[in-house]
Amino acid sequence: MECVFGLVGDGFALVVADTSAVHSILVHKSNEDKIMILDSHKLLGASGESGDRVQFTEYIQKNVHLYKFRNGISLSTAAAANFTRGELATALRKAQRQVFVANPYSVNLLLAGYDKDIGPSLYYIDYIATLHKIDKGAFGYGSYFSLSMMDRHYHSGMSVEEAINLVDKIIMEIRSRLVVAPPNFVIKIVDKDGAREYAWRESIKDVDASPAAMA
Repeated sequence: MECVFGLVGDGFALVVADTSAVHSILVHKSNEDKIMILDSHKLLGASGESGDRVQFTEYIQKNVHLYKFRNGISLSTAAAANFTRGELATALRKAQRQVFVANPYSVNLLLAGYDKDIGPSLYYIDYIATLHKIDKGAFGYGSYFSLSMMDRHYHSGMSVEEAINLVDKIIMEIRSRLVVAPPNFVIKIVDKDGAREYAWRESIKDVDASPAAMA
């Protein structure tokens, strides 16, 4: 029941993700941050198998940093998106040459960034290495509602206040319509001032189940 969605506004892009870490019928955490800050002006929201999600996003983050250390300049958002797509495509084709090996990275991504001469941008990258530049997008079961809400209410040039208002409407719709809806969401934004956490929308708190807390 994961959900990651994002949009581009007037001078900024934002990414929103649920924070539930689940396996089968079990909820392990409700405060898992699924939006990675790649560098000072890039965000990477991910959904998919937890192991693939963590491993692949960390791999992309470290390689983005490595490029900057080696060359003295940061990758543009478009370059980072194409690099990410290329790594997914390479892993996919290597797996296809082996019998009975599934796609090595079951992960879907929304990459948001801000470039000085270009402005904000958002890229859609799915688990089979499809890449598109978009104004709004979503992954997961919550996308059934978030995409329809954005189709109705999104417009280019949205202010931060308008975008956050739309995000809150989408979160309320997901919580009310999904049978098993994620309770908590994190919102991150990137603009000329950099990539940062904007807010959380929480309806439950994680319970400390340690022996000391239960004593």
